[in-house]
Amino acid sequence: MATKDQNDTVIERKEQQEKLQPPPMYQVLLLNDDYTPMEFVVAIIQEYFNKDRETATQIMLKVHRDGKGMCGVYPKDIASTKVELVLTHARKAGHPLQCVMEEA
Repeated sequence: MATKDQNDTVIERKEQQEKLQPPPMYQVLLLNDDYTPMEFVVAIIQEYFNKDRETATQIMLKVHRDGKGMCGVYPKDIASTKVELVLTHARKAGHPLQCVMEEA
């Protein structure tokens, strides 16, 4: 589409041929281990993923039974930050809890 400015100069507007794609999303997963207490995992899920106690408990049980459980889906930067926060908290508390992200 072409338009004219104040000096009658033709200005070409490039039509949006490429549709904007939403950013890729990443799921944040907790991995099971034999050492981290279940209550600690529930508290982590509540604190960093804003889940209520019942939902956090269900996620923790999925981690325990299936070896991993998804805590949420976020854009890359947010997912990465959540992984780092969880790992830092777990290490400071002396637990080997693992948290990873993978493309959804």
